[in-house]
Amino acid sequence: MINEYIRYRVPAETRSAFLADYAKAAEALRASPVCHGYDLSQCEEDPEHFILRIRWSSTSDHLKIFRASAHFEAFLPHIRPYMPNIEEMRHYVPTKLQWARP
Repeated sequence: MINEYIRYRVPAETRSAFLADYAKAAEALRASPVCHGYDLSQCEEDPEHFILRIRWSSTSDHLKIFRASAHFEAFLPHIRPYMPNIEEMRHYVPTKLQWARP
């Protein structure tokens, strides 16, 4: 399992549309068998910053299976307007240094 992190800077005037469009795009993520979850966080100190974390079975599955699928075709039109707002889009492998309160 890997995490893809996408950092966005979304100005106030497009923030509501961004959230609504990502809610629509998320349907395609949920339908994809290679997506294992996602969460979108908004920065509390600077509300125009968002981080989307998508959990994929692997980077290869994301790039080769998801992006070649009908799920990606359904996903892309909703997020395309916000692609210029992306500040970072990378895949990260979790390390053993992790903890969560039960």
